[in-house]
Amino acid sequence: MSWLEALILGLVQGLTEFLPVSSSGHLTIGRELLGVEASGDLVFEVTVHAATVLSTIVVFRKEILKLLQGVFKFKMNDETDYILKIIVSMIPVFVVGMFFKDYVEDLFASMTVVGLALLVTALLLFFSDFASKKAQAENSARNGISFWQAFAVGIGQALAVIPGLSRSGTTISTGLICGVKREVMAQFSFLMVLVPILGEAFLDIVGGDMAASSIGLLPLAVGFLAAFVSGLFACKVMIALVRKARLSWFALYCAIVGILVLIFA
Repeated sequence: MSWLEALILGLVQGLTEFLPVSSSGHLTIGRELLGVEASGDLVFEVTVHAATVLSTIVVFRKEILKLLQGVFKFKMNDETDYILKIIVSMIPVFVVGMFFKDYVEDLFASMTVVGLALLVTALLLFFSDFASKKAQAENSARNGISFWQAFAVGIGQALAVIPGLSRSGTTISTGLICGVKREVMAQFSFLMVLVPILGEAFLDIVGGDMAASSIGLLPLAVGFLAAFVSGLFACKVMIALVRKARLSWFALYCAIVGILVLIFA
């Protein structure tokens, strides 16, 4: 992978991570179009995902600091309740990472899987716009989300390891359908992914996968910076869109791309 290819793929990752269109699916499509070899691509993917996590931390730095301050008071308050719900949401993706990692990695080689998953993303986004209106009428849970809703959203995140199935789209849609309000779901969806992705990046470094990768340090660094900068922009845009705009427009986009992928796969 050259530094220019890494730059392009980093920009793709940063712009699509927060938009409900599947960053992993677009990375797979991008690699196919650029002719980038599949070897080492998961290390690159973890690297650029870590970059977008860092951009999330920058955007939500005040909220994260407030949560940490509340937790270290060592009592059950709103901040501790929120953190516990984030932990609950991470259980499904932890199970997938522990027991199904090899199977998930094999899916990244299939453009057909990407195309089909994009169509599923489109259906989820389209349905959530209609199903969420009545469901959100009454929600008295603390912090606007209950433990069962957090777990349900976590299941959505675990399923979204499939390339083409948007993580933000799946988690936000699941939350909306379960009755979580848009403004609550916008923040929860982005914060719940911090620990899993940073944890995976840490394990890659400790386990030697980063050093053993066929991708050089320069492309990894360029991809990281590109994903971080573009991720800052996309994160702020997506927060505003989730709170106000209809997700069905993204559903249309995912449906078109999914159909094109299946035609030309």
